[in-house]
Amino acid sequence: QVRLDESGGGLVRTGDPLRLSCKFSERTLNIGAMGWFRQTPEKDREFVAATSASGRSAMYADSVRGRFTISRDNAKNTLYLQMNNRTPEDTAVYYCAARAEVSMAPTPRDWKYEYWGQGTQVIVSS
Repeated sequence: QVRLDESGGGLVRTGDPLRLSCKFSERTLNIGAMGWFRQTPEKDREFVAATSASGRSAMYADSVRGRFTISRDNAKNTLYLQMNNRTPEDTAVYYCAARAEVSMAPTPRDWKYEYWGQGTQVIVSS
C-alpha cells in the first residue's frame, strides 16, 4: 500500500513563497505518474498539475500554468508543487495523487489515480 503525506500548506499572503511537498512511502519503482489536485467546498476536485514517473515531463491546468511548477525528487521520495504568483482563488485543500504502475502516464483525470494523500489546506490572503 502506498502512503502519501502532504505538507507545506497554511495561511499565506500572495507574495509569500510557498512550496507543497508530498512524501511517498513506496519505492519509486512501484509508483507511476503523480499529480496535484485541489478542492474547495464550492467546487468539485480539480486538476492542478501532473508529472511523469521520471519527472521529465509535466502538464498543468490552464489556471496555474506559468505560476505553479510541479517536480519530483525520486531519491527523496518526494513530490513538490511550487506555487508562485498566488491569488485568493488558489485557496483550496491540495491533494497529491499517484498512479499504481511506473508505466502509467500523467493525466488530468482524477479517477485514474489509485493513491491519494489526506490533503493540505492552503489559504491565500491578499
